[in-house]
Amino acid sequence: MVNGSCAGRGCCEISIPKGIRDFSVTVRSYNNHTRVMNFNPCSYAFVVEDGVYNFSTLDLVNLQNNRKGFPVVIDWVISNKTCKEAGQNITAYACKENSVCRDSENLHGHYCDCRSGFEGNPYLPNSCKDIDECEDPSLNQCIDAKHCRNEVGSYVCFCPKGYHGDGTKNGTRCTARDKTKAIIGACIAVSLAFVILASVSWGLQRRKINKLKEKNFRNNGGPVLQQLLSKIERSAEKAKIFTEDELKKATYNFNESEIVGQGGFGIVYKGTLDHKSVAIKKSKVMDHDQIEQFVNEVVVLCQIKHPNVVKLIGCCLETSVPLLVYEFINNKTLYYHIHNEVVESSMPWKTRLRIAVETADALAHMHSDAPIHIIHRDVKSENILLDDNFQAKVSDFGVSRLVPLDQTQLPTLVQGTFGYIDPEYFHSGLLNEKSDVYSFGVVLLELLIGQKVISSDRPEKDKNLAAFFIDRMKEDRLFEILHERVRNEGNSEQLKGVAELARRCLRMKGVKRPTMKEVKMELEELMMGNCVHVEVATNDIEETEPLLGLLTNSNGTSVWMGPDSVKFQAALQLESGR
Repeated sequence: MVNGSCAGRGCCEISIPKGIRDFSVTVRSYNNHTRVMNFNPCSYAFVVEDGVYNFSTLDLVNLQNNRKGFPVVIDWVISNKTCKEAGQNITAYACKENSVCRDSENLHGHYCDCRSGFEGNPYLPNSCKDIDECEDPSLNQCIDAKHCRNEVGSYVCFCPKGYHGDGTKNGTRCTARDKTKAIIGACIAVSLAFVILASVSWGLQRRKINKLKEKNFRNNGGPVLQQLLSKIERSAEKAKIFTEDELKKATYNFNESEIVGQGGFGIVYKGTLDHKSVAIKKSKVMDHDQIEQFVNEVVVLCQIKHPNVVKLIGCCLETSVPLLVYEFINNKTLYYHIHNEVVESSMPWKTRLRIAVETADALAHMHSDAPIHIIHRDVKSENILLDDNFQAKVSDFGVSRLVPLDQTQLPTLVQGTFGYIDPEYFHSGLLNEKSDVYSFGVVLLELLIGQKVISSDRPEKDKNLAAFFIDRMKEDRLFEILHERVRNEGNSEQLKGVAELARRCLRMKGVKRPTMKEVKMELEELMMGNCVHVEVATNDIEETEPLLGLLTNSNGTSVWMGPDSVKFQAALQLESGR
């Protein structure tokens, strides 16, 4: 042990993260302190201000007798609302006259300060009083009190009439003014020239910005989109084309405090338009060769009226990369509610099954009933949002594809998320709606089992959740792997039915998988308590065997792969990140 070191020998420490409201410390011993040196049969844990405690080996002997006390620093805020939220409700707003509200960096709430130039208690009415800086030389930079004039919240240094200068200690001293007309005229001329030059410069800059916005609007397909939107029937709710200034105002100039999500493809901001909360997606890159595809997507998505699909409100085309505006869903993602250790046990089986039905209904609508059929291409629990009533909302159509009515599959570069990608699409590069069915089957496993799709906590051969599930199904060990709450709350026949449906969604050959409409209908029957009898072919289990192995990328994420891996690796190099 080393004095001053708290690195694990005799002493160990850990920082308390910001934002923590509750903190408990527990000390345990494997052998109840029976196999330790006699001089120290105890362990101690305490909370202390960072940097105050300095470990000494003598503390192991004397700490019990000395009963040292240690200082702690406790952060605090007024209410659990930010300044913006509190300002909307006068009863929750704590800051009084001549004070300013500040958001806490550590906790969700606010506190108050007297404004600059005022002092007092910001939480009491009229307590923040103006400071007379002229009375205290240390509070002003004027030559003396005669050259200082106090103002509300500040002060001004000045020179007496007939003198010029700024009246400050370190500035231009007060000297007699030369009132010649020549000097006055020169000053006026210089001032006018400066005003004219500034006006011309501002006008040129504004013109340059407007030209850039017009160029971006054309490059992003603005004229084509306007023409297509004009053809939509009046009964359909058209997508709006917003200006960049409107979205800047909605997000406080894309302030970092308004960011609600970000990933490999872009950033999502929360904003307010027409007194309604919206989500504004700002992509990092845009393939301008696919502008026509983007325009068609906007036109189609704005016409999808389904309660379980996030509604597209409009877009902005004046920026280098188009911005998309969606309705705001504020209860996080399905992934968060399944895999977050704090909240995952709070989601009952009935809610999980209803979310599965709603998601299947949305995908079935996109595949069959939308004006143009849509393949989502990235179905996963992170792309299923939940509202306050835990109603599912399918989101993120950034890599989705529109399917012409005369085509059943599209040749594309493989793209999606590791663990959810359809193995058949994975090898052939041919995308069809059964690819979404496979990904939905993986989501069903998350709802049933409650484990992550790719996890190093499972054995090497079971790192992929689909492989783990199929292997246990073959061994008739389904109920061993179900999430504890699912197993306790679900009807056994119902759970078997959902698991069997998930297994059929995960078949290697897309043609043998059910359609999303069939998936939705079976889930509805199971939710109502009706048993769905399915004949399982003798070779069905073999048909769902996983591919030859696992591919691990540079981040340690495992994905399915087979003998034709060269093609997929090339695709990863071209379209990595999802």
